[in-house]
Amino acid sequence: MTVAIALFTADLRTHDNPVLRGALDAADQVIPLFVLDDGVHATGFATPNRSAFLSGCLADLDEALRGLGGRLVLRSGDVVAEVCRVAEETGAGEVHIAGDVSGFAQRREERLRAELEGARRELHVHADALVVVPPGTVAPLGKEHFGVFTPYFNRWSDAGARGPLAAPRKISVPEVESAPLRNGDGKTSPDLPEGGESMARRRMNAWLGGPIDRYADLHDDLAGDATSRLSPYLHFGCVSPAELVHRARERGGAGADAFVRQVAWRDFHRQMLADRPDASREDYRPRGDRWRADEDDTAAWKEGRTGYPLVDAAMRQLHTQGWMHNRGRLITASFLSKTLYVDWRVGARHFLDLLVDGDVANNQLNWQWVAGTGASTRPGQVLNPLIQAKRFDAHGEYVRRWVPELAEVDGAEVHRPWLLPDDVRRRLDYPEPIVDLTEGLARFRRARGE
Repeated sequence: MTVAIALFTADLRTHDNPVLRGALDAADQVIPLFVLDDGVHATGFATPNRSAFLSGCLADLDEALRGLGGRLVLRSGDVVAEVCRVAEETGAGEVHIAGDVSGFAQRREERLRAELEGARRELHVHADALVVVPPGTVAPLGKEHFGVFTPYFNRWSDAGARGPLAAPRKISVPEVESAPLRNGDGKTSPDLPEGGESMARRRMNAWLGGPIDRYADLHDDLAGDATSRLSPYLHFGCVSPAELVHRARERGGAGADAFVRQVAWRDFHRQMLADRPDASREDYRPRGDRWRADEDDTAAWKEGRTGYPLVDAAMRQLHTQGWMHNRGRLITASFLSKTLYVDWRVGARHFLDLLVDGDVANNQLNWQWVAGTGASTRPGQVLNPLIQAKRFDAHGEYVRRWVPELAEVDGAEVHRPWLLPDDVRRRLDYPEPIVDLTEGLARFRRARGE
C-alpha cells in the first residue's frame, strides 16, 4: 500500500487544496502533516496573535479531516527533520507541499528536497496552492518579475487561473504518532477573529452573497468597515485565493472587479518577493534614506498617542483586533515613515507583532510601497492624516469608535482636537500633536532631496 505526505504550511483547508489533492491522487494512504516549526519561533514570526489563530485553524482542520475518516498529524521541531522522520516511519514515497516565496520558505524547500532525494523519496511542490497566478507565470520581457502593479495586473487578469478543486470525500491515514495540539502562548489582542476553514467559508459565503457588490464604493470608508475581513484566512490558507477570485468573477459587477484587483496585489507582492527575497528586509529601490531614530515618537505611534486622531484610531484598532483597515494601514505607515521619517522596518516589525494576517510579502512590500522604497510610482507621496480624515472619516465615527477620549466631540471637529477650547481639551486627556505636519513634510522632502 502506497503512502504520501501532504505537508500543510499556509494552506490549512480541505477545499481547493492542490497539496492535499496531489497526495490523495498519488497514494493509497495520505498523512496530513503539520509541523510546529522551531524555525518560525526563532525568527519571531510566531507571535501570540498568530499563534492563537493558528491553534484554531489546526483544531478546525483536524475536525474536518476526521469527518472524512482521517486526522491531522502534528509534529514539533525542525520541519525537514520531522517530515523525513514521518516518511521513514510510514514508508511514504513522496511529499507534497505548497510553493512559497519568502527566503525562509525557499531555503526550507531546498533542504527538504535534498534530504528526501538522498533517501530516494520525491518532493512535489504545488506552485498554485497559495496564489491565483503562481510567481513567474507572467513576467515582462527580459525580467523575472513585474515591478509596477498595473502592467502586472493586466497580464495577471489574462493568465487564466485554474478552477477550484473539490474537497475530498474520504481520507485514509496510516498509524503514525502525533503530538497533542497546544494553544498559543502569550498575551493576545482582546478581540481576535476565530481561526479555521469553517469560519473562513462562512465569511466568504456571506461576503460573496451581497456585501461585495458595494466594495468599489465603500472599501475606503473607515467607519463603514465594508471589507471582507478575509485577510487572516487568506494568510493561513483557510480559504483559497483561487476559489475566492473564481467565485467573485462569477458574481461579477464593479464591486467584484475591485475586490479581485485587491487580491491581485497579494500575488503581485509574492512574485516580487519570490525573485527578491531580500526585499523583506532591504530596500527594493533604495532612496539613500538616513532614517531618524526617535524612541519617543515611535512609542507614541505604536501606542496610538500621536495627537492625530485618525492615526491613533487605526493603531488602537490594531492593538484590539490584531487587524487594521487597509486605508488605516496606508495612513499610519505614511505617518511613521514619511511624516516622522522613521525607518519603515520599525513599523513593519510592529505590524508583524500584532497582525493576524501578518504576511511577509504583503506586509513588508506594502510598507515599502508607502515608504517610497518599493514598487510605488509615486515614491514622494505623503498622506496627510487630516485630508485623509476629511475623505474617509468625514463625520469622525471611526475616530470616536477607537479613541474614547474623543467620544464626546461632535462631528469633524474630532479630527482637530487641539482647536477646541482649553477647558475642553484638558478634560479630554488627549495629547497634543507630536509633530507639525508642515514641518514633517518639509523634513521628508529635504531628506529625499525633493
